[in-house]
Amino acid sequence: MKKFLSLLMCAVMLMTMVSLASADPAQEIVYALSNEPDGIDPGVTNNSFASPILENAFEGLVAYSTENGSLIPGEAESWTISEDGLTYTFTLREGLKWSDGTDHTAQDYVYAMKRILDPNTEAKYVDFLLGYVAGAEAYYADNSIGFDTVGVAAPDDRTVVFTLAAPAPYWIDILSMWTFRPVQEATIAANGERWTAAADTYVSNGPFRMAEINLGESFVLEKNPYYYDADAVKLEKITFRFISDLGTSLMAYENGDIDGMSSIPTTDMARLKAEDKGVVVSPSYGTVYYDINNAKEPFDNVLVRKAFNLAVDRLAIIEDVVQTEAEPAYSFMAPGYVVNGEDLMDTASDNGLSEEADVEAAREALAEAGYPNGEGFPEITLSYYSNETVGKVVEALARQLQDALNIKIKISNADWAVYYDDIIAGNYDIGAMGWSGDYVHPMTFLALFVTGDVNNNVFYSNEEYDALVKQAANMTDAAEAFQVMRQAEAIAAAEYPVLPLYYKANTMLMNQKVAGFFVTTSNGLLLKTAYVAE
Repeated sequence: MKKFLSLLMCAVMLMTMVSLASADPAQEIVYALSNEPDGIDPGVTNNSFASPILENAFEGLVAYSTENGSLIPGEAESWTISEDGLTYTFTLREGLKWSDGTDHTAQDYVYAMKRILDPNTEAKYVDFLLGYVAGAEAYYADNSIGFDTVGVAAPDDRTVVFTLAAPAPYWIDILSMWTFRPVQEATIAANGERWTAAADTYVSNGPFRMAEINLGESFVLEKNPYYYDADAVKLEKITFRFISDLGTSLMAYENGDIDGMSSIPTTDMARLKAEDKGVVVSPSYGTVYYDINNAKEPFDNVLVRKAFNLAVDRLAIIEDVVQTEAEPAYSFMAPGYVVNGEDLMDTASDNGLSEEADVEAAREALAEAGYPNGEGFPEITLSYYSNETVGKVVEALARQLQDALNIKIKISNADWAVYYDDIIAGNYDIGAMGWSGDYVHPMTFLALFVTGDVNNNVFYSNEEYDALVKQAANMTDAAEAFQVMRQAEAIAAAEYPVLPLYYKANTMLMNQKVAGFFVTTSNGLLLKTAYVAE
């Protein structure tokens, strides 16, 4: 009997070991972000650092495919567009729920748009309603006229209707932005702006929901059991940790403490690629540039802005500092928008700029502006947000500009939230920035430099440019609009409203055991179909 029991115990232990060995891996990942978002309210923020949370906790009428990045139905199972291109009618899927299990209807979309059009909300992307939706501008100027004058309606629980002021053939692309995702009125009414401060009040509608909010440390998402396509979601838990020091983040990655990270130390890029450590490079519709405060002396002088642009050695920054795969940029507009086989930027002027610095031309422009050999030029500040790579670029830029123009430059940095507030307020000279398109259409860039646009943080203004952008926004013929947008780009780029450096690719690290994720051209990390492989 003892022998039998002994053999039985061995058999049980062996079966347990085999069972453990063949068990599915835990469907959990930890991903490091280099900066904590300044907010995670989809109706308010335009902060790219919030993207991983918003892209996975919320879903709109349309969504991006995690297979190829194309636009596909999201919460809307279908839609129709009127013959005149003004009315878009969406039919929602049946039985939609919020992450707290309560019913979610078309009225939630109407509420979200009404909230954005309340000036007190301070929505950063409000112009995407003002510039397109019928009645939006009038209501935004005077909320007392009633929201029924705005072209957003829900005739029943499953129907959302947008009526535009003029045709905009890329309206479906715009609707992919997180600005147009619904928010729950009940949680906002009960908690005000604090609704995003705690997991139990952060009600969402996407494949994941908030499980923990640890300010200064992490956001933890968990699978949303009420999501309409919950069966397709494999990950049970996603932890977004905030690690500002890239060296610390990389050490955690190589030790297996985290599974991925949003930024890669430039000095380690080549080694990580050579060692096949999970470097992910994906196409980007974006430009790395530095904002120039066009409204502030001496940068209100186009010749000063030209001098600064000419003085930059872009190739050295790409190869020696950033050490990434990139092309030098001579405009704020990125290549990537194609009509009839031609890219908008194929024939764009370089505006006298080149991959290496033209010091002589830069000094001539500065002298023409009234500062020969830098004489009388005020000391300026080059600002950036806390990021190791950006810091190295700023240091290199400062050296290049000082040496070429014989001027004095200070460097300052701050955490993103403080930094960006100063940029918006115009409390800067030159500041690190850049832009990844919110959708693949030139209007995502062109709108940034329209006079008075809420995202025009360089305070550039040109009436001819404004008129061309407005004209192109409502043209239904893609080829004709293409030419008008090309004209607009040429006007602004020739006045150097920003200091472009390079057209970027999206780079990140992800453990090779993590599969099924997708990175959009706007660097959105989609984890709906991600999973941990054996």
